[in-house]
Amino acid sequence: MVPALTPELTALALAGLLQVVQYMLFALPANLELGTGYTSSPRDLPPTRPLSPRTARLERALNNHFEALILFTLAVAVVTLGGQASGFTATCGWVYLAMRVLYVPAYALGWAPWRSAIWSVGFLATVAMILAALF
Repeated sequence: MVPALTPELTALALAGLLQVVQYMLFALPANLELGTGYTSSPRDLPPTRPLSPRTARLERALNNHFEALILFTLAVAVVTLGGQASGFTATCGWVYLAMRVLYVPAYALGWAPWRSAIWSVGFLATVAMILAALF
């Protein structure tokens, strides 16, 4: 029998699926704007036309999630493998995921300064998970 996922691992799995959704949210308009000739090429040369502001923001949000997901994955691994999962770390995991979901429209729609505040809450939740595993 396979054990159930911890809340932290469930949040990590859903964050991975969010990454897939973000990729699609960026890739579809990028293909329309740049053309499949460019997007399927080796991209040795810069595109002949820029991305629209919203599509460029979606790309930056996608790249930001790749960066944030590395630290969150580390936090989940430390908590899970170290046997330090708790209600607090589960809450941190869900807070991280919720902030990442909110971050996508915040970035795409240019919500300043709220985008940075949303990012900060997710980042702090991740750091709190690591600290909770250590102490």
